[in-house]
Amino acid sequence: MTVWAELILRVIAALTAFLTLPLVVGQLEHKAMAHMQGRLGPMYAGAFHGWAQLIADGVKFVQKEEIVPADADRPVFRLAPAVSLLPYLFVFLVLPLGPNGLVAQPLEIGLFLVLAVVGVGVVGVLMAAWASANKYALLGGVRGAAQLLGYELPFVLSSASVAMAAGTLSLPGIVEAWRPWWLLWQAPAAFVFFVAGLAEIRRPPFDMPIAESELVAGYFTEYTGLRFAFFLLAEYAGIVVISGLTTVLFLGGWRGPFDDAHFGWLWTLLKVFAVAFVVIWVRVSFPRLREDQLQRFCWLVLVPLALAQLVLTAVVRVAL
Repeated sequence: MTVWAELILRVIAALTAFLTLPLVVGQLEHKAMAHMQGRLGPMYAGAFHGWAQLIADGVKFVQKEEIVPADADRPVFRLAPAVSLLPYLFVFLVLPLGPNGLVAQPLEIGLFLVLAVVGVGVVGVLMAAWASANKYALLGGVRGAAQLLGYELPFVLSSASVAMAAGTLSLPGIVEAWRPWWLLWQAPAAFVFFVAGLAEIRRPPFDMPIAESELVAGYFTEYTGLRFAFFLLAEYAGIVVISGLTTVLFLGGWRGPFDDAHFGWLWTLLKVFAVAFVVIWVRVSFPRLREDQLQRFCWLVLVPLALAQLVLTAVVRVAL
């Protein structure tokens, strides 16, 4: 097999994962929230336990009419959902699923690329907010920008701690350098990374840019049809990305109790879905924060904790 053919196959595999894993996580959220809240959830779409509900939702969105507000900036309004979605696709291209090159494009600076592109998603939020010509959308966009500015710092600092411990920015290299005792040594960084990741993808309790009880639907209030579905897909893709990064950086990636190179991808997926379940559990269990609580938690808790972890990692690396 030529190099180009192998690369094309890897890209196709990454695209397939990008289109399927968010749907699986979405279905998991439907059913997990239903059971946690003592209800059935969707049951009729599909022969078993409503498994085809998200597929039915997707068909419904495709059939719906696209409505663009009269005062909207039409090109920007139409482009915003794609800008919100595409950064997560780029992350899928470098996120390692298993050993032996199970990644679309391994890069020596993979972590740097991931941190760079994840922050681009807020550009789509601002585009949607400004172009909608809607006060609720604009307020949601301003909240989203303020949230990103605050939580990007602990997100990067906690990632830097792991990169410093592993001595590389390569995501497969970080997994290879990972050791089980990192679960304790890097636990503060893992906590900071996970919480900041929730804020980055605007998941509850950090969903102030959407806040349906205050802002209708926030920055995508005016969206309908397929473009609205793109924003939902971006949310679920964000869950998969944050869960995948947490798995690779802090949980050993494809490493499991049995060191079998052929089933490393299975350990990765199991860990990703376990972390995604925690994301869903947090949504059900914690109320939405206020804006002042959001910023206070970031600057007075997460940033000092991330800096302390970074100093500890540096000291240990020098000592070793």
